[in-house]
Amino acid sequence: MENLQTGSIKPLFVAGPCVIESRDLLHEVAAELCRLRDKWNLDIYFKASFDKANRTSLRSYRGPGLDKGLAMLEEVKKTFSLPILTDIHESWQAKPVAEVADVLQIPAFLCRQTDLLVAAAKTSRTVNIKKAQFLSGNDMQFPVEKCRESGCQDIWLTERGNSFGYNNLVVDFRNIPDMLSFTPRVLMDCTHSVQRPGAAGGCTGGDRRFVPAMALAAKAFGATGYFFEIHPNPEEALSDGPNMLRLSDFESVVESLI
Repeated sequence: MENLQTGSIKPLFVAGPCVIESRDLLHEVAAELCRLRDKWNLDIYFKASFDKANRTSLRSYRGPGLDKGLAMLEEVKKTFSLPILTDIHESWQAKPVAEVADVLQIPAFLCRQTDLLVAAAKTSRTVNIKKAQFLSGNDMQFPVEKCRESGCQDIWLTERGNSFGYNNLVVDFRNIPDMLSFTPRVLMDCTHSVQRPGAAGGCTGGDRRFVPAMALAAKAFGATGYFFEIHPNPEEALSDGPNMLRLSDFESVVESLI
C-alpha cells in the first residue's frame, strides 16, 4: 500500500475535556498537556467547550456559558502558555470568542451554515471545520471555499465519522486524503468517531477502547493532526464520558503517533 503520510508537515494535537466542568479540571488537563508538550516538543492546543448547544437532552449539562467559559479558557492560556481551540454555534459568538481563542471550531452539524463560516473567517483566527456526519470528504471543498473567500487563510478540516444507520458511526478513512486536496491540515477526531450518538438513553454513548486504533489508522491515511477529548475520570464526566480517553492513557497514544 502506498504511504499516504504527508511527512513534510509536523502533526499537531488538539486535546482537552469535552466541556468546561470546573477550573480544577481545566488546570489538571492543561498541566499534563504542558508536560507532554515539553517532553515530546509537541504542537498542542487546549480545547474545551463553554457551551454544548447540541446535547441530546434538555436536561444535559451544557457548560458555564460564554462569559464565564471564556474567562476560564483565557486563564488556561495565560497560565500554561497553551493556544486555545473552542467551538462556536452562532455567528455573533465569533467576535468575542476570537478575542481569547486561537482557533474557532465549527461543529460538524453546522459546517454548511454560511453565516457562521463567514463570521468565523472574518475574525482572522484559524478556523477548524468539522466534517458533517452526512458529508463526504470531497463535499468539504465548499465550506473551505466559503471561509477562504471570506478572508481566512488558515483553515483546518477534521474527520469525525459518518452516520451508519441509527445510533452509530463508521469512518471512511479515504476522506482524509480527499480533504488534504483542499487544505494541508486535516485532523482526525479520534474520540467522537467512536461515539454511538443518542444510544445511551438520552445521551451519547461510545467505546473508548477503539480510540488508539482510530488514531493509528488516520496516521496511515495521512492525517496531519489529531483531536482527542480527554478526562481524568471519564466515567464521571458531564458530557461524552463513554468516548473520552482517560488522561493517564493519553501519553501512550501520543507516543504512537510521533
